[in-house]
Amino acid sequence: MRVRLCATETASPENPVNFLPILERQHKAVILLIGFLLVGMIGLADYSTGYEFAFSVFYVLPIFLVTWFTNGRLGLCAALASAIVWFGADLGAGHPYSNPFIPVWNALIRLAFFVIITRLLSALRAATERERELARVDYLTGAMNSRLFYDVTQMEIDRCQRYKRPFTVAYIDLDNFKMVNDRYGHAGGDEVLRGVVRSLRRHARKTDVVARLGGDEFALLLPETDHEFARVALTKLHAGLLEEMRRNEWPVTFSIGVLTCCPAPSTAKELIRIADELMYAVKRETKNGLRYSVYVDPQQPL
Repeated sequence: MRVRLCATETASPENPVNFLPILERQHKAVILLIGFLLVGMIGLADYSTGYEFAFSVFYVLPIFLVTWFTNGRLGLCAALASAIVWFGADLGAGHPYSNPFIPVWNALIRLAFFVIITRLLSALRAATERERELARVDYLTGAMNSRLFYDVTQMEIDRCQRYKRPFTVAYIDLDNFKMVNDRYGHAGGDEVLRGVVRSLRRHARKTDVVARLGGDEFALLLPETDHEFARVALTKLHAGLLEEMRRNEWPVTFSIGVLTCCPAPSTAKELIRIADELMYAVKRETKNGLRYSVYVDPQQPL
């Protein structure tokens, strides 16, 4: 019998458990169920303690839970349920009113309060998602930015080291890009950069990762790609890029360094450095070409 040991995380004041990622992985139906159960439990506690104890702040918890981890529409459902349960608990506890319209009015005010909270949470969630997206995507081209690309490449390196599966990275630099800026201005240069990303995505697979590393330099990560397939794929991609430039009459060509790994360098920074050197070798010699290489571990005996 084989026993598998794994590391466990223990909650403590120095190492608290973060429940937010756990909740984000749950299905919306699960979150909705938890939210309505909380509404019921809070309503029961509200009824049991009588009308003299205020429970309004506790109803905000399920509203926040449902709104933040599902969507604003379901958050409004939680807000309505909270207002109804609060209304029922208040009447059930025997709260006396001088006019029968007063509890109805109070319930409507509570509902409006909950709706405002739901709207604010929805707006905050949307703003948070936009900020998260901006942290991952190059604002000009829509390609992945360099920071995220390094993280994704490092994950691919780790996967390669564990499962011995090859992958390829292409480092792409635009030749004569300054000429475009001089002739068409920065707006024209921006359009060239966007055209490059469009072409890369058109000719790449869905599993390939397109990134802008900065300026006029791009990178392409091709998982599960050995040296032979990389030659075929990058030749087609290079031809597609040149066709995009010719169609728009942009005087741009491409110097591309291609590195296939299995094994791979230990860090993404080292891998990108090697691919960058391959690209500059093309740029120094002829421009508008590709240079291929296969990574060899310097510590591995020949």
